[in-house]
Amino acid sequence: MSDMPLLSIVTFLPLAGVFLILWNRANDEVAIRNIRMVALVTTVFTFLVSLFVWGRFDPSNPGFQMVEEAAWMGDFVGYRMGVDGISMLFVILTTFLMPFCILASWNSVEYRVKEYMIAFLVLETLMIGVFCALDSVLFYVFFEAGLIPMYIIIGVWGGKRRIYASYKFFLYTLLGSVLMMVAIMAMYFDAGTTDIAVLLQHSFPAEMQTWLWIAFFASFAVKMPMWPVHTWLPDAHVEAPTAGSVILAGILLKMGGYGFLRFSVPMFPLASADFAPFIFALSVVAIIYTSLVALMQQDIKKLIAYSSVAHMGFVTMGIFSMNVQGIQGALFQMISHGIVSGALFLCVGVVYDRMHTREISAYGGLVNRMPAYAVAFLIFTMANVGLPGTSGFVGEFLTLMGAFQANTWVAFFAATGVILSAGYALWLFRRVVFGVLDKDSLKSILDLSLREKVILAPLVVLTIFYGVYPAPILDATAASVDLLVKNYQAAIDLASQTAQVVP
Repeated sequence: MSDMPLLSIVTFLPLAGVFLILWNRANDEVAIRNIRMVALVTTVFTFLVSLFVWGRFDPSNPGFQMVEEAAWMGDFVGYRMGVDGISMLFVILTTFLMPFCILASWNSVEYRVKEYMIAFLVLETLMIGVFCALDSVLFYVFFEAGLIPMYIIIGVWGGKRRIYASYKFFLYTLLGSVLMMVAIMAMYFDAGTTDIAVLLQHSFPAEMQTWLWIAFFASFAVKMPMWPVHTWLPDAHVEAPTAGSVILAGILLKMGGYGFLRFSVPMFPLASADFAPFIFALSVVAIIYTSLVALMQQDIKKLIAYSSVAHMGFVTMGIFSMNVQGIQGALFQMISHGIVSGALFLCVGVVYDRMHTREISAYGGLVNRMPAYAVAFLIFTMANVGLPGTSGFVGEFLTLMGAFQANTWVAFFAATGVILSAGYALWLFRRVVFGVLDKDSLKSILDLSLREKVILAPLVVLTIFYGVYPAPILDATAASVDLLVKNYQAAIDLASQTAQVVP
């Protein structure tokens, strides 16, 4: 069992579901139901395999585990897969959310079901590949290829402005990544390898680090997205189908933060230290500005999308605090946001499937007809605010602690985002759920179905569980984060000593 390529299995297992779906050439109701079932079973089985991988993972080992290597293009590119404490949890988060996406699309996607399920299964493979790749070129292939199925999902099954949103999403993220490919080539010519494990040990010249950092930043900043290159996200969220929004917020945004932790900070520590004030400034602006913009929104999805940009501001602030609390807080925030924001978009999908509108003004008084929905929506709203006892609190608290150690003023201004988030989140909940049920269209609306309860119940449990007991996530990341911070500090100290010696 120890020789099994477990990471390759969990990465490419969704493609087995793709082949089974392609085998089904019929187009009647029975065939469509079978296609949905194949997609669901495939994603559930992939999640179970990922749990098996998690069971074999040693959190006390800060290095890469379950490493797989195979020659691909000679010495230039190799097929290298592996996970550490930073990437393992993202693999679990990806496989965990996918079955909920399939269930959420069970009734809402009525045409081209076969192509829809194939797109999601291919996307799952590419997302898992990003977090498992230990070769920079392989990482780039997975990172960029993920644009294609998401572009198709938005462009085919999206809303009225889906073509505009899909092109904007694709062009922003593609153009941002062009420089990354150039940087990867430059790293190969300097280090003689594309092996990430080797590149982490290689010392790039200080001036070269600056240009490499900027090139990778262009890609990761758009992906997260950071202010001011965030404008593609609200449009993509609004037009994407519910499951597309869940994956967009839950996983695809996290690739930017993961990239900073895998490449920018450990490989270019001197440049990261130089650019940290710049990142702090962008993070604070994102937290405050996008929170204020969220307060002005009339579309539920767009409000949640802007809140995601604000929460990613906490993530970048924590990462570039360059201390254990900040980075662990950023990782926890990304995992928590993946659960909570995904759940919020699922909640929007519940009422959209019934009313076919996302306008806040179209709702009000839903608690009178949908008490179970109101409870679930309340829990996720409180987590989005960062209420103690929910997972949202832990990540924000740790990132603020890390930022406070790095720069007191940054922590002070970022803390205002907590107040602003309470403003837009509670305002949304008040207008949608509370109040008088005076709209005739809402008087016959039905509460959560069994399928919707099955989708939301595990997310409610995890939101509360990790808010009360965050140790499983923090323990899994602790060793790898400690090593990252120690290596970063050692590189900074060495550069400082060298500068003192040189006249």
